[in-house]
Amino acid sequence: MNRRICIISGIATLLFCFFYIAVTGNTYTTDVTLPEYFESSKGITVDVEDESVAVVSDVQIHGNKLEMNIQSLKKGQTIIRVTDILHNQIIYTAYVHTFGVITFDRFFGSCSGDIIIPIASSVYLAFLLFLLIREHIKSVKQNLYQHKNILTLGLIIFLFFMLINQLTQLINHGGAMQTINSIVNSASLFAVVILPFAFIVSIFVTISNINLMRKEGFSWRNMLGIIMGIVFCFATVIPFILGEWLQRTTIVDVHNENGMALYVELFVENGILAVVAYLECVLLGTIITSVKAARRIPRFNRDYIIILGCQIRQDGKLTKLLQSRADRAIEFAKMQSEADDRELYFIASGGQGDDEVTSEAEAIKNYLLSCGVSPDKILVEDQSTNTYENFKNSMELIRSHAEKEHIRIAYSTTNYHVFRVGLLASEQGIRVEGIGSRTKQYYWINAFIREYIATLYHERKSHRRIVGALVLIDLFMVLLDYLSRNI
Repeated sequence: MNRRICIISGIATLLFCFFYIAVTGNTYTTDVTLPEYFESSKGITVDVEDESVAVVSDVQIHGNKLEMNIQSLKKGQTIIRVTDILHNQIIYTAYVHTFGVITFDRFFGSCSGDIIIPIASSVYLAFLLFLLIREHIKSVKQNLYQHKNILTLGLIIFLFFMLINQLTQLINHGGAMQTINSIVNSASLFAVVILPFAFIVSIFVTISNINLMRKEGFSWRNMLGIIMGIVFCFATVIPFILGEWLQRTTIVDVHNENGMALYVELFVENGILAVVAYLECVLLGTIITSVKAARRIPRFNRDYIIILGCQIRQDGKLTKLLQSRADRAIEFAKMQSEADDRELYFIASGGQGDDEVTSEAEAIKNYLLSCGVSPDKILVEDQSTNTYENFKNSMELIRSHAEKEHIRIAYSTTNYHVFRVGLLASEQGIRVEGIGSRTKQYYWINAFIREYIATLYHERKSHRRIVGALVLIDLFMVLLDYLSRNI
């Protein structure tokens, strides 16, 4: 997404809000709810301490609601006293800013025209979403297998939730500060809303990882799902534990609304929840992108399909995992032949391990032959030892075999492996499309987590900028709230 456009449009939005409020804000009509003890039915008097700053007119009472029109005269502040017949008194403060804008009861309190803030912020968020969605669609069309696709999708989810929250401010508008605070609070709200779901998923992930370790052995890689679930749940709960502890302790006074400690607490709590919410959105983006890659069917114009090897049985036959990859390649070849009457070549790829009686490629070839695939449609690449070499060596074989310059390639692997394989191919400048074979569910969890961690690493500069922006916005909002109560 073009950062320059985002910054310019953001500044333009702020300036529009500023000028709109400057034009409409020199008068303010209150809508104050009077306390129950107030004798509003027996007459009320309203006094302005400094009538050179502002004057009050059109005082009306509707039930327990007090309406009065405040007109600004010059920059400054003045006390407004509301007194009933029994001499009960309520004191408000009217602030007159530059350009005659009046804010009521707080320095950055409600003012006429402040409804423009949720409207403008909603429009701006919708504009950012439009840019992100357009960029994401374009990027996926160019190449699905990119870490930035996960980043943009995570941002789309994050901004969409913020936009929904801002739209609710149009219905429940409570003044400028409430709208401003809701920008950060919406991110925090996402983390809170998703907490029960994250907790349930963490339990499921733990069970899945235990099953994985029973099948594949104990290792920290096989515990990634458990670790990630604990981190997210703990990070979401810790701000509430911290807040509850601070409310009960006397070490730090967070009960004073004018004190700095309360706002430091709010900054820490909102900051943690906002960052957690963003990282959870990126995780959702990882899951969606990986599933999309696994379920995608390559276009029926392929010339070659690479079958990626993995461990074979001791007798030289295919394991169920590798057989499913070969079966999926055969299935795709049939689908393409029926749809486009185009035949393709099978590349059996995989070297021979120290504990294998033959190469994985040779085992794949034998299985393809047993399934009726013509020998002249099978090419063998039996030197590779990892996925990177699978593509490197297979491409050398294809280039020496192909009779045309522009060749289209597909690959067959296990479904949880499709996105990562596509990434490795893209890093070599190879344009391919993958097809995935089914496997056990417990493999998926760690595959998502590995891809998620890889995305955080590969796009770390972008993630740092976004997290830094969230922290700065949080700091700015809390600072405004603090100044609003202390000026």
